[in-house]
Amino acid sequence: MKIVIIYHSGYGHTKIVAQHIQKGASRELEQVLLLSTLEAQDNFELLHQADTLVFGSPTYMGTISADFKKFMEATGKFWYTQKWKDKFAAGFTNSSTLNGDKLNTLQQLSLFASQHSMLWISTGILPKFENDKQLEEPNGLASYLGLMTLSDNSTTEVNLPKGLETAELFGQRIAQLTKQFKQSK
Repeated sequence: MKIVIIYHSGYGHTKIVAQHIQKGASRELEQVLLLSTLEAQDNFELLHQADTLVFGSPTYMGTISADFKKFMEATGKFWYTQKWKDKFAAGFTNSSTLNGDKLNTLQQLSLFASQHSMLWISTGILPKFENDKQLEEPNGLASYLGLMTLSDNSTTEVNLPKGLETAELFGQRIAQLTKQFKQSK
């Protein structure tokens, strides 16, 4: 069983999130690969062989990044053959603002997966509350379609985004569902 995480990261934050998803998924499965969108475009055969593809893009100006869009469009070469039909898919995004229209990015990733006839995995992680106050982890941004994380872009240094515990839980869920589905076939 193999999971491939495909991401674009302009400043490094989205790559950090991808690594934490990989870390969580690796608790359940041995083969969890991480590829940038450029690497993925050079290795489509690897993606065709995967059981699950996880898509990650920063949210720029309320949408996916241009580099991730290039990756999406490159899949048009084989879209009509539906090579990814019935594979699992999941998605994540990061931005420097609390909302930043991240939901639009997740919807685009989900729609992309649907164009390929893939089966979408939601986060499946409820936020936690203590004394009627919502905590930052898990799922402090209360995103259900896919993972949302928040980074601090106020400096030139790449800081750890908020939501990395949730990223690991999400990765673990993706791997568990992949395993469960593959074993039931």
